[in-house]
Amino acid sequence: MNIHEHQAKAVLSEFGVAVPRGYPAFSVEEAVQAAEKLGGPVFVVKSQIHAGGRGKGRFEGLGPDAKGGVRVVKSVEEVGTNAAEMLGRVLVTHQTGPKGKQVNRLYIEEGAAIARELYLSLLVDRETSRVSVVASTEGGMDIEEVAHSTPEKIATFSIDPATGVWPHHGLSLATTLGLKGDLAKQASKLLGQLYAAFVAKDMAMLEVNPLIVTADDQLRVLDAKVSFDDNALFRHPEIRTLRDESEEDPKEIEASKHDLSYIALDGEIGCMVNGAGLAMATMDIIKLYGAEPANFLDVGGGATREKVTAAFKIIMADPNVKGILVNIFGGIARCDLLAEGIVAAVKEVGLVVPLVVRLEGTNAELGKQIIRDSGLNVIPANDLADGAEKIVKAVREAA
Repeated sequence: MNIHEHQAKAVLSEFGVAVPRGYPAFSVEEAVQAAEKLGGPVFVVKSQIHAGGRGKGRFEGLGPDAKGGVRVVKSVEEVGTNAAEMLGRVLVTHQTGPKGKQVNRLYIEEGAAIARELYLSLLVDRETSRVSVVASTEGGMDIEEVAHSTPEKIATFSIDPATGVWPHHGLSLATTLGLKGDLAKQASKLLGQLYAAFVAKDMAMLEVNPLIVTADDQLRVLDAKVSFDDNALFRHPEIRTLRDESEEDPKEIEASKHDLSYIALDGEIGCMVNGAGLAMATMDIIKLYGAEPANFLDVGGGATREKVTAAFKIIMADPNVKGILVNIFGGIARCDLLAEGIVAAVKEVGLVVPLVVRLEGTNAELGKQIIRDSGLNVIPANDLADGAEKIVKAVREAA
């Protein structure tokens, strides 16, 4: 689960992390009131969406010369003017895709005298089962571009969960970022605070970009991006309340209610698969045969008839879907129960696009018989390659 910048900073502040003062605003009036409380002389008006690249983004309808989604202004009046221009508009960044995201809230923050911009993030390293720290002197830039162009400027090290942060971790961070004296001490303290927040709140990623050194030699978290492990949210009701469903695809929200792993994509072939690895392979082979997947959907190894019915409805709710490929490899899941779910969903929702079904594994023959006896216009597939080829062909013929 992702949260907004202002929410991330509020969470980090609970652990003593130093952040600039600021207030969220959902209207122009609240933005002006926030600026009056801050007192100036410099304000930063920040669009709050679940995507990076806001500063370099563009607002639809404002023309190519308009400012981006993060603006520095020098009066309360300018805060109001910019807030009116930003609220309710769609902001397009390199992370939102061409559709962009509508700005429904802002964060009005005090300005900072920036001497240096650094990069720091914490994330779960599944290979080592530890928290990895990623740091770079190239803050304020897309870390992907830094990794591509100057990978030597990125350093990583891991923190053992059995020991937590030790002094040598702080020293490694300070050395990587080129910080000495009191700034090195601040870096070590900050790392301990961020790690404590990361572990206590079951975060999946914590990115600070930029981490700044101010003109008076203070470290400040100028921007923060935080995501949480969905599987741990039951332990954190206070975090669940921060969820902003307006930032999420309605189909993904519906999928979460049925414990389905669903991510909407931009293609035309809907996918329903059991198992994340098989789902990835299914999307890959659809692309191999010249089409694009419309979604990632993993119904899980313990998929039931009810979950399959819900999954099918979610796929059919996407107007971009021109065909559906069901790829089931029954292990724990029984193909006959999944077939019953497919039949029930099709009869309830209707079938207006081609449907290819591949069943293999536990009770596969029984599942195939259930689909044959249903009288539905379903195209059977012998294997994954056969299924991908048939659905791509069917969609092109139907176009």
